[in-house]
Amino acid sequence: MKRMLSGIKPTGRLTLGNYIGAIKHFIEYQDEYEMYVFVANLHAITVPIDRQELKRDTKDLVALYLACGLDPNKTTIFMQTDILEHGYLAFVLNCHTYMGELSRMTQYKDKMQKEKDGNHNVGLFTYPTLMAADILMYKADYVPVGEDQKQHVELTRDIAIRFNNKHGETFTVPEPIIAKVGSRIMSLSHPEKKMSKSEEDGDKGCIYLLDDPKLARKKIMSAVTDLDTEVRYDEEKKPGISNLLSIYCALTNKSFEEAEEHFKGYNYGNFKKEVADEVENFLTDLQTKYRSIIESGMIDKVLEDGANKARYQARKMLGKVFHKLGLEYK
Repeated sequence: MKRMLSGIKPTGRLTLGNYIGAIKHFIEYQDEYEMYVFVANLHAITVPIDRQELKRDTKDLVALYLACGLDPNKTTIFMQTDILEHGYLAFVLNCHTYMGELSRMTQYKDKMQKEKDGNHNVGLFTYPTLMAADILMYKADYVPVGEDQKQHVELTRDIAIRFNNKHGETFTVPEPIIAKVGSRIMSLSHPEKKMSKSEEDGDKGCIYLLDDPKLARKKIMSAVTDLDTEVRYDEEKKPGISNLLSIYCALTNKSFEEAEEHFKGYNYGNFKKEVADEVENFLTDLQTKYRSIIESGMIDKVLEDGANKARYQARKMLGKVFHKLGLEYK
């Protein structure tokens, strides 16, 4: 069975976009692949973050993973910081990565433009090599990512090939998988921007997984559309309607063609009501499961079991890398 790995940073509250673009696909993939899913909490500290918020968001993230349907009997779920080998491999990969490669990372350049005070930490610059270590440590064949993370997987591939060519076959070269439907859910208030848990207009542009379902309904009903009257998918000409269709299709597992046929003749108000129904029902069910998981205390056991399995794989890989580099005395 092929292996797949991915993770989410525990920064801020998870959004409906996170579910549709990532978590939903993890659920689908766990029956097709050997899944490794981790909480990328080391990546969270590349920017200033309150320690109590980080602890809260980490617990919520794991609980929501489980509530959404990740099965610990099928998927290895673990904390990045429980596997100390990640830091060792990240430094090794730093020594096989060029400064120019890291400086060309789009997300890094975007953050440099937004924060022009010049006080940027090295972790923000080198975090793509930590991401590469996360992936290469477990011989992942596939990595499900959004379009904005594809560049990082491509860098991981380059590093793996470079290391293999220099030191002999060591790493599996991963392939990115990008979902076609709902891979990039946009802001409800600014549909030209990605729905983000860190955007300034997040409260009105984002639907959070732990939002009151009635509030989420109101956000859908007030979502930006256009002056046309036809419900159809056209990202360029109808970004708002296309975004709502993406949400509807992801939650109902319908194709865009099926949705367009279903909504033929609908006005925008009635269209929004049906999308709002799906969102409200989804959040109500999800939050019931989330509260049950939090109260059960099962998170500790899930993370302990996941760490034990991940640690075994990580130690094998790191031992192999150290042997190839001569980082041994025997």
